[in-house]
Parts: sequence; C-alpha cells; structure tokens
Amino acid sequence: MKRLRKKTPVLLIIIIIFSPGYLFSEQAMECWLPIYSKNRQSWKTVQLTSIGQFGELRRARPKIPAHLHTGIDFKRPNTNYENEYIFPIMSGRIISLRADGPFSQIIIEHNHRNLKAIWSVYEHVAGIIGTVGDSVNPDYPIARFMNRNELDQYGWQFDHFHFEILKKRPRSLRHNAKTPFRFFGTYCLECYSKTDLEKYYYNPKEYFKSQWLH
Repeated sequence: MKRLRKKTPVLLIIIIIFSPGYLFSEQAMECWLPIYSKNRQSWKTVQLTSIGQFGELRRARPKIPAHLHTGIDFKRPNTNYENEYIFPIMSGRIISLRADGPFSQIIIEHNHRNLKAIWSVYEHVAGIIGTVGDSVNPDYPIARFMNRNELDQYGWQFDHFHFEILKKRPRSLRHNAKTPFRFFGTYCLECYSKTDLEKYYYNPKEYFKSQWLH
C-alpha cells in the first residue's frame, strides 16, 4: 500500500508568513533603531543630546584624555520614565555585559546573513534583560532607559543612552569579579583622530540609512 505523505496545513503556513513578528523582523531592511517609535526605520524620529553627535570632540576630564565621541547619545523618545525600552538593532548574540550602575553596558555581536559582522554597544542602560550567550531579536527589549529614581541617584546627565557600532571585534578583557560577565570593552577612549574613529567605528546615522530602502 502506498504511504500517504502528511501535508502541512495551509492555515499554519499563512499564520507563520503573516505573523507580526515575521513582518517586523524579516523584511528586506533588517536594521532597526534601538528606540521605541512609530517608525524604527526613519531618522526623523531620532533626537540626540546636545553633545551626542558622532565624532564630536570630548574635552579632557580627570584621568580621561580628550577624545572623539565614538557613538551617538539617544534621548528618551517619549515621556515614559518607568519602562522606556531599548532594543537590539538586529538579531544577534550578547557577548558581554556589565550591570554596575550608570556605566552598565551591553555588547551584541551580529552575523547577519551575507553582511559583514558588526558589534553594537548600548551604554548607560538599566534593567538589563538577558545574559551573555543569549540570542536577541529586534522585536524584544534588552534594557531600558534609567527611571527617575536611578537618575536621581546617578545624575540626570544620564537621561540618554550611548550607542555605538563597531567595525572591529571589541577588545577582550580579563575577568573581573566586580563585573563577571564583562568579557569585552570598546575603543571609546582610544579614538583621538578621525583616522582612529574610522578604523574602529561606523557613524551610526550613516550606517542606519545605508541599510534602509527609504
């Protein structure tokens, strides 16, 4: 007797293809803004802090030499001071994080289809979701902006989050008992010239726009 092959129900295929998550993450443009807005593929929704532009000269401070700003500083997009979420820009994997106050940081490695690997960095964040080794998806948050209590504690100059896109793999760090999951560091204090900046970093604004079709 000839064995009949099971057929996948048509309804199931339709549900998979037209599910909101599929439409949101698998379109031709695969790079998304890390903030919550009506259109996460439009720079019109972005507001940066007054000193948050890429490549801006940062003055020397105690123990920190003058250097160029290696990322951009996203302002809070809404008036939500409880759970204003931050999202990964693409699917990827968390390779490093620290959760030790105002300099809390997440580093994600992205190896996306035929694109060259990049690393995205999210700093001055709070409420980190996930840990090293976890896969992330741009549909789901990885952290949030600091709430009012945290800003009162650390300072309202942190009412933003710092974001970077690295061309080169972050620098490996030695294990530290205070931050046991911080395995990598960025080059944020090593860029003293435009040549240094272009060696290690993409301009986030230019990178986003290059990935979008509009």
